[in-house]
Amino acid sequence: MNYIAERAQLRQSQLVGLIEEVCQYVEPSSYQRDTAKQRYEGVGDWLARSDDWLLASIAIRLQGSVAIGTAVKPIGANEHDVDLVAHVPDLDLAVSPALLKQRIGDRLRSNGNYAGLLVEMPRCWRLDYANEFHLDITPSIPNPECRLGGELVPDKTLKMWKASNPQGYRAKFERRAALLPRIRSVFGKAFDSARSAAQVEPYPEEKRLKGILRRIVQIAKRHRDVHFIDDDQGLAPLSIIITTLASRAYEMCVSNFEYDHELDLIVDVLRRMPQMLQTTTIDGRLVWCLWNQTTAGENFCEKWNRHPERATAFFEWHGKIVADVEHLAGARGLDQVRRLLGNIFGTAPANKAMDSLTDRVDTARAANRLSVSRPAGLIMGAAASATPVRANTFFGDGP
Repeated sequence: MNYIAERAQLRQSQLVGLIEEVCQYVEPSSYQRDTAKQRYEGVGDWLARSDDWLLASIAIRLQGSVAIGTAVKPIGANEHDVDLVAHVPDLDLAVSPALLKQRIGDRLRSNGNYAGLLVEMPRCWRLDYANEFHLDITPSIPNPECRLGGELVPDKTLKMWKASNPQGYRAKFERRAALLPRIRSVFGKAFDSARSAAQVEPYPEEKRLKGILRRIVQIAKRHRDVHFIDDDQGLAPLSIIITTLASRAYEMCVSNFEYDHELDLIVDVLRRMPQMLQTTTIDGRLVWCLWNQTTAGENFCEKWNRHPERATAFFEWHGKIVADVEHLAGARGLDQVRRLLGNIFGTAPANKAMDSLTDRVDTARAANRLSVSRPAGLIMGAAASATPVRANTFFGDGP
């Protein structure tokens, strides 16, 4: 590899390391995770010990972003969502969604610790731990029509059951996340971690390095939150849409292509997300489809067909995130990197990551220990495979 190409890959490795660090700032902290885990286990145990015959076999499981490791904190707030499914495996369609939801609410209300926190939502119950997080508890029963182990959850009116499959979706996402991309870079892979109670499902362990797919989803979700910060019309793309498009695009990319660097893969996955959408025409009207591949009948884009402005907003946002990440990939100079990271993640987490980098560089330079290692990017201390760094060359245009 020639020197110029090697320096370009070093620059991309440093950018990937910064993205990894910023992602850690925008996701729930270890303290928040530990607290949510305790609350989750307590609620699950309380529901599982109910003497209500309707809830006798209830099983509590996680679903959503916490379950698959892609949670991001809301901008300007500490609270985040923890989504639970209260699944009753021995019930059938004879039980109405309204009745099962009522019994779960009665059980929660009977506990003095939960009664004051309980908020009724259209399809679920919410335990609102102010300034921490909220637990959303959705009832479900087996879906006899789904050969993939799907479930039925209440619709918003509580009059009908509708198809879903949170366990199947999670398993499919995790299989995709475990796919290893083919990266030609000789430098480290900062995102690569894939190598590396009876009725209450265990809370997932925290993973510091989550792998590229999970980070791509977090990048996209955070950029969405920044882009739609003043959205009061519900135009922001749903997390399930972003997650599904990103995971399908990731599978296609890693199965068919080889990349010079992880950052090239990130850009390509983001760019290809809309290709995963399906459209058809019914009575002269464009219909959007993003089917849940783990159960029949669940279209994640169904609201786009009632509110076409949401589809328009998605494509406008998608063009912006692709442009912003492409600009970051070509960034030169620390000031430009800071600004472009801020465009994607918001000013506060971008500044934290950049200030942390600056502190590490200054400390290492003062001790004459600044170097870049092939496997890890910026390190504190020289190594046999390290290349010494001259002052002010990171992200710069110097040779």
